[in-house]
Amino acid sequence: MGRFFNGITFVFAVAYISTASLGLAGHNSATKGATKAAALKNPVASTPASIAAGQASFQKYCRFCHGADAKGDGPQAPKDTHPPNLTDDKWDHGSTDAEIFTSIKDGIGPKFDMKGFNSKLTPQEMWSIVNYLHSLSSATR
Repeated sequence: MGRFFNGITFVFAVAYISTASLGLAGHNSATKGATKAAALKNPVASTPASIAAGQASFQKYCRFCHGADAKGDGPQAPKDTHPPNLTDDKWDHGSTDAEIFTSIKDGIGPKFDMKGFNSKLTPQEMWSIVNYLHSLSSATR
């Protein structure tokens, strides 16, 4: 009987390790992802130059959905989506530098109407967009 239980214990251990490595065991992977994102610090100082660079990148990549003035009224937003107003004090996906950067980098799930820009923008360009977005609103973030 000892071999039987050792076999079952082994199978359960392998199953747990497999699901954990796939992010299926509990919420550990989601928590680690959120913690990692929250730990990001903006390495690009919010200067007039970085804000101008962020504005240029925003106009090139983001205005089609978020609108030229970032109010969420862009003409090419996917059907039945409602891009958020990025100038108000309500931020559905987080308003810290790290949360905004992660949204730009990875996109917004679960349907990913907003695709990530990791392959189109450098980290410096994304951080400059963060600085630009913060400059649009007087709301403290």
